[in-house]
Amino acid sequence: MTFDWLTSSHWIIFGMLVGFAIAHSGLAALRPWAEKRIGARFYRVLFALVSLSIAVPMIIYFYNHRYDGLQLWQVQGVPGVQSFVWVLSAISFFFLYPATFNLLEIAAIQKPEVHLFESGIIRVTRHPQMVGQVIWCIAHTLWLGTTFTLVTSIGLILHHLFGVWHGDRRLSARYGEAFEKVRERTSIIPFVAILEKRQTFEWKEFLRPSYVGVSIFIGLLWWAHPILVDATSRIPW
Repeated sequence: MTFDWLTSSHWIIFGMLVGFAIAHSGLAALRPWAEKRIGARFYRVLFALVSLSIAVPMIIYFYNHRYDGLQLWQVQGVPGVQSFVWVLSAISFFFLYPATFNLLEIAAIQKPEVHLFESGIIRVTRHPQMVGQVIWCIAHTLWLGTTFTLVTSIGLILHHLFGVWHGDRRLSARYGEAFEKVRERTSIIPFVAILEKRQTFEWKEFLRPSYVGVSIFIGLLWWAHPILVDATSRIPW
C-alpha cells in the first residue's frame, strides 16, 4: 500500500493546530500571572491577537486544501446530506458561541473576568465549545470525506478535549469548592446531568438577545459561505 495521498498539507495543518493549541492553552494558563503584570484588558487584547494571527491563516489553509489526500467517501450527491450537514453546523455554533459569554468582556470594553457559570447552555454541557467543535468536525468531515479534513478534525477535537481538562483545572484552582459543586451539578456530555436529575433545563434562559445574535450570525455565514470560499481560494497557500 502506498501513501502517495499523504500530502505535505496534512502535516502543515496538523502543525498549525499544534501551534494554535500551544499558544491558546499556554496563554490561558498564564492568565493569572499576566493580568497582574499587564492588566486584564491588555491581556485580553494580546490573547485575541495571538489567537487570531494563527487561526485566520489556518482557516484559509483549510479551505484551500480541504480536498487534499485520499477521498474516503463521497456523499455530497446523496439526497438530504447537505441539509443534514447545514443543520449540524448551525447547532454547532449555538454551542461554540454560548450566550453565557459577555461580549463586552471579550472585546475588552469591560474588564475581562473569569466567571463561574451554571445557566443556559452550561446546564446542557459544562464545555459547550468542545461539544460545538465536535459537532462541527462531524458535519464537515462527513461532507468533505477526505483524509485532510479527517486529520484536521482529529487535531481540533484533541485540542478541545485537552481544553476540557485544562479548563476544569483552572476553574478548580480559582474557585475551589464552589467549582466542585458546579462540577457535581453539570456534565461534559450533553444532557447527562439533566437526565440524571442533577440539573434542570430552563428554556427561558435561552430567550436572550445574544442567542438572536448567534442566529443572525449563522444566517449571515450561510449566505456568505460561497463568498468566503471564493475569497480564500484567491490566496495562494
